[in-house]
Amino acid sequence: MGLRTKIGATITATAAVAVLVTGVQVPAMLIDDERETVLDRLRFAERVHQESGRVAYGARLDPPGVPPAFRERLAQGRHSTYLQETPDGRMIWAGVSTNGHLLVMNTPVSAVVTQVEQALWKSGAVGVGVTGLVSVAVAAGFGRRLRASARTAERIAEGDLTARLPEGGRDEITALTRTVNAMADALGSRLQAEREVTANIAHELRTPVAGMVAAAGLLPDGRAENMVKERAGRLRDLMEDVLEVARLDNDAEEADLRWVEAGRLARRAARAAVEARTAPGAPEPDVRVEVVEDARVHTDPRRVERVLTNLVTNAFRHGAPPVVIEVTGPVIRVRDHGPGFPGHLLSCGPQRFRTGAAGTGLGLGLTIAAGQARLIGAELRFTNPEGGGAQALLDLGAPAESDD
Repeated sequence: MGLRTKIGATITATAAVAVLVTGVQVPAMLIDDERETVLDRLRFAERVHQESGRVAYGARLDPPGVPPAFRERLAQGRHSTYLQETPDGRMIWAGVSTNGHLLVMNTPVSAVVTQVEQALWKSGAVGVGVTGLVSVAVAAGFGRRLRASARTAERIAEGDLTARLPEGGRDEITALTRTVNAMADALGSRLQAEREVTANIAHELRTPVAGMVAAAGLLPDGRAENMVKERAGRLRDLMEDVLEVARLDNDAEEADLRWVEAGRLARRAARAAVEARTAPGAPEPDVRVEVVEDARVHTDPRRVERVLTNLVTNAFRHGAPPVVIEVTGPVIRVRDHGPGFPGHLLSCGPQRFRTGAAGTGLGLGLTIAAGQARLIGAELRFTNPEGGGAQALLDLGAPAESDD
């Protein structure tokens, strides 16, 4: 049940209860007043009867037709009134037992009471209906504002830090809106500052790292020398990854779209990942490319290869062999047989400087893959399929139509 329905139902139910109480209590009060009037007349008639023996003011002695329940009350010797429902309407009885006789009088309930009662129920029904419509309309306004706020908050959570909530009004929703906007401003400023610092550090390190790599290349072969070369190469790759993340954050990249076969991209990415991962003299990692159905796709081949290479490299590093690249039309799946993706990645997507393996990696590979996929308009999803392992699915969009 939505908020609009809950608010409308609550207000309508409250109005209905108010109408019910009013429709019952007001006629009851009017009838009580008439009872007191009839009872006062009976007391006068009783006094006259006791003093002179006459029956006055419309009273009667032992008349027929006295309701049995009322007769039982009068037998107790006290003044009493009784409301009787008859086919012709309601009748008020008043009586008292005196000298072994019943002195009673009766009178119909005033037509004014009936008219007031009917007017209360009719106006109450109309009021409840109008209240229900107005409450639903007001609740719908609140609901629209809250839904718009929720959609904007989702955009902010997904990374659109330019999204803001409308701040019109002076109620509690507006106060919440201002708080969320202030939080988004603070978050955007902080993230922008972090990105600028990261990019500046990477730019400052680019020249000395390049010099270090060049100097390491001049070293002769040897255990210590090869270790220096390997570490220098890893530092260079890390710096390039950080720079690439910074360029993606700043929207400084543009896609170079062209028609290309998806199967060819998968094979080239697998080869590049294997070459980058294989040390001299070491066995090649177990990676397989299965082209179930090839397709021509309109995309940026360099960026697709970058995405697939990062996915395969991540599978090498955190998964278990074999790593399978399956091409089914424009959809390419990369699956390993390791422990699967961590829960935070499945729920929130890749996050820089956060990796699923304790103490290894900075989480930049999958962050870059996700950023490149967004840039080329592809969809990248991460799942843990049945049977174990982790699977990344890259959907490159609609394939080219066949010429047949």
